[in-house]
Parts: sequence; C-alpha cells; structure tokens
Amino acid sequence: MENTNRVAIVTGATGGIGFEVAKRLGKEGYTVVLNGIEDEKGAERVAELSKDGITAEYYGFDVTKEDEVTSNIKAIGDKYGRIDVLVNNAGGLGGRSRFEEMTTEFYRNVMALNLDSVFFASRAAIPYLKKGENASIINYTSIAGWNAGGPGAGIYGTSKAGVHAITRALAKDLAEYGIRVNAVSPGTIDTPFHAQIKSTKPEVFASWKNNILLGKLGQPEEVASVVAFLAGKDASFITAETIQVGGGQGLGI
Repeated sequence: MENTNRVAIVTGATGGIGFEVAKRLGKEGYTVVLNGIEDEKGAERVAELSKDGITAEYYGFDVTKEDEVTSNIKAIGDKYGRIDVLVNNAGGLGGRSRFEEMTTEFYRNVMALNLDSVFFASRAAIPYLKKGENASIINYTSIAGWNAGGPGAGIYGTSKAGVHAITRALAKDLAEYGIRVNAVSPGTIDTPFHAQIKSTKPEVFASWKNNILLGKLGQPEEVASVVAFLAGKDASFITAETIQVGGGQGLGI
C-alpha cells in the first residue's frame, strides 16, 4: 500500500479493461477517479469499489469534448492538488467503414474517440502531474496501429498509430519534469468490446485464439496488471515504450 494518497484518473472506466484497471490501482492504494458517460453505471462501479475498501469517485464527461475534458480534469486536479497517474483508457472501434463510403463525420468521430481524447486529457492533466509522485501517463494503442486493422477498421488503426506516436512525443516533452509516458497494446481481450461478434458469430470469436501463441484470449486483469506496473515505482526508468499485451498475437503459429 505504498501508494496511499496518490490519485489516478482512468477514462472509460465503467466497464471492461478500464474498470479492472481502476480496481487494480485502487487495491494498490490509489484514490481512483473513474470517468465515463453512463452516470448510473459509474455510480454502481464506485459502490462496488467502495465495498472493496477502495477510495473511488466518478466524473461523467465525454472524452471527445474538449471543454468537458478540460473542466473536469481541472476540477479533479484542484480537488486533490495533484494527479499521479492518468490512464487514457477510453476508446473504441466506433463501427466499421471502408474508405470509399466513409463519411467525414465517421472519420472524425473515430479519431476524436481514440486520439483527440488522449490529447485533451493529457494536456489538462500535465500541470497536476507535475505535482505528482513518480507521475505518469499510460495510453492504449493496438496491434491495428501497426497492421492498420481489418476491413473497415482502417481509421481505428490510423487513430491508434497516432496514439503510438503521441505517447513518444509526450514522453519527450515531459521527461524534464520526471513525468513518464508509456502505452499498452492489448491483443484480443475477452471484454464487452467483442460482445457482438461473440454472440452473433461464436465460431469466429473462438477461432481468434488460433492466432495467439499462448492459445487463449486475454483477460482484462492481465492488462490491468501491466498498467499497474507501468504506473508504479518498479517502472521508474521506463518511458516512451509500448508493451504488447497479446499473448504473442499476430506472430503466427
């Protein structure tokens, strides 16, 4: 419990990987601030964490909206006087569209969800991260950032390539303040992110593990443990890195 009184913000934390990250950081002694856009679910998640003895609260705001992100992160920073960890977990596929039929609105929505959100939240948090202890930002990229994603996921892949680059750029920018910036790149993790294909095409979902060296899908807790490591003192000399958390996905078997 060495991290008592440290403050961590986790965006998109009302379910899936984000909630497991919040829970893991909370168990390690952080005060965790969960963000989301489903206020009722946010309240339920805070209650769940509180039962586990974790100090948690929820701030409802849309990470794609600059003013909402800036004002809420400022409010959190002002309340606690510091931010020690910012986990830019919010993101998503946003649907599928091939380029020929892609609307500008679709393009902008996907970029906003995955890349603008990282910029808005990081920029707002920096003044408070400067007051933190072993402060760091942890972003999420994807194997799609390297292979550009499957059919219709090209803009998702493009946005995640941007996250890979902004992670390194922020690390360069913030090194003089001792603020570290890293990313995780989850592979296929068994979360609601894949719920639709899991229910409509279970055979396709089951086949995905055949392209993973370890022969299984990942669990949210397995990503959360890497995020917690990157946030902690054991990772104090790690910055500008992206850690693949995918069981060897995409290397072929």
